[in-house]
Amino acid sequence: MAAPVTQNLVATFFERAAARVDAPFLWAKRDGAYAAWSWRRVAEAVGALSRGLSALGVAAGDRVVLVSENRPEWVVADLAIMAAGAVTVPAYTTNSRDDHAHILGDSGARAAIVSTEALARPLLAAAGSAPELKLIVALEAMSSDAGPVEIHSWDDVIEKGGAMADDVAEKIAAIAPDDLACFIYTSGTGGRPKGVMLSHRAIAYNVYSATDLLSELDLGDEVFLSFLPLSHSYEHTCGLHLPIALGAQIYYAESIETLSANMAEAQPTIMTCVPRLYEVMRARIMSGVSRAGGIKKSLFEAALRLGRKRYETNQLTLTESLMDRLVDKLVRDKVRRRFGGRMKALVSGGAPLNYDVGMFFLALGLPVYQG
Repeated sequence: MAAPVTQNLVATFFERAAARVDAPFLWAKRDGAYAAWSWRRVAEAVGALSRGLSALGVAAGDRVVLVSENRPEWVVADLAIMAAGAVTVPAYTTNSRDDHAHILGDSGARAAIVSTEALARPLLAAAGSAPELKLIVALEAMSSDAGPVEIHSWDDVIEKGGAMADDVAEKIAAIAPDDLACFIYTSGTGGRPKGVMLSHRAIAYNVYSATDLLSELDLGDEVFLSFLPLSHSYEHTCGLHLPIALGAQIYYAESIETLSANMAEAQPTIMTCVPRLYEVMRARIMSGVSRAGGIKKSLFEAALRLGRKRYETNQLTLTESLMDRLVDKLVRDKVRRRFGGRMKALVSGGAPLNYDVGMFFLALGLPVYQG
């Protein structure tokens, strides 16, 4: 399969935004209910932040560390950094002062964007040992001292950039496919985290391959539920840039603990996950079945047995076929509703998925894809 000829990731986003305009794109909880950011709103915020960052001195090739939980502003920041010709350096929200000090120093970051004051504390503590770091853009007001590093309000930078003449399109047009898009730090096989240098083309190729993998699903108006950290290459690609390429919506889960409730609210069609979480979900479902006992447990076990036989042999007796239809209504429909009722694919990645775990979900009517 040949890699797609693509200009860059930001150009792809703006192409989708121009086509989708006021359609919902990013969903996050506000005051207890999901509220949407339209494609137009995100595009306007990306342009304004990009111009604001450039006005603060962020230039082509500069590294900008991004420390935030999954939220619409993460997406705006990532795209705005790249639109300015700079390189996004995502950092985990669990990073310590030493972790941040290593990443700031190793990447040579000139700027950083941080969401909350709690996440800013270890970052600010590391700033003193990162002489190349000149400025921090913060979504929340900061009371901590950053020493010689300038702290700018996210809203102020957006407002300043929004009032500037629009030169973002020219900068985006100048980004070549093989220019760097991001450094994603990984633990590798041991030692200090290593910054993996990823180009626009490299990420676009993975997006293209993932789209090809999912092409048999009759893709249309897709809805993703995102809860794995965007600072990881898996979610960054499959939970952000793949949905952008598809023109899909993205809901951000509040936490792992609220995942079941958020699935019911978002009703996703595609969800990316790691094997360990599929194992946890299977264990929770089986625990509930064991507590129910009786006829419910017997029907559930029949759904698993018949679903597995149908998949592995494609041969059911007449009696088994009738029973399979019955448990599809009584068991599998309930399981599908727990996952929102519209799930086309559960995608597993990051590590090999145990066959029995994958078969568990397949037998219950939830297709599982491995990437």
